[in-house]
Amino acid sequence: MSLDPIFFTHTALADGLRELFKQLEQRLALRKPLNVYLAGGMAVHLYTANRVTTDVDAEFGGRVHLPNDLMVEITLEDGTPQVVYLDTNYNSTFALLHEDYLDASLPVDLGVDHLRVNVLSPVDLAVSKISRFAENDREDIAALVRLGLTTADEIEERANDALAGYVGGQAMLQCNLRDAVRLARQVESESDEDHSADRGSRP
Repeated sequence: MSLDPIFFTHTALADGLRELFKQLEQRLALRKPLNVYLAGGMAVHLYTANRVTTDVDAEFGGRVHLPNDLMVEITLEDGTPQVVYLDTNYNSTFALLHEDYLDASLPVDLGVDHLRVNVLSPVDLAVSKISRFAENDREDIAALVRLGLTTADEIEERANDALAGYVGGQAMLQCNLRDAVRLARQVESESDEDHSADRGSRP
């Protein structure tokens, strides 16, 4: 889908992410730009402002030693205290991803000096949720589709392309993909019904 999404960069979670990356810059003593690619729940939050997560799934465009004691304490908008931290065990190879997912990622300005932060595109973010397809993954896919950031057709096409290069068993992935596309189409149908109802209620 061709769009220029608006990132929610001034929520409590986004502020925590910004501070986390500023501290990471200092700990790594960065002197030149380093690309970082956000996936997982934090990426969904930047698109939707609704997803609450504390661990940050990030892939770096260079070899870095990530400190496992780096964390930032925040208070969510509802007053709930949380701790934002880097998931040092995150590995993008465990997710279903298109070979061009890094090139398709979108830059987001978090106001950090040496980390060039990018977010997986909405369709790649949705596809990355298919491997595990737990309840929160389903909710994330639905949220991205509901906001018009991606579509069932886009997810199906992108996932099938990704499957072509996937090494390993695909039976479960195929089942998850079928369910993910069905979910996305259901969300699209519900959104269409809501829009029709809105038009019908106008004088």
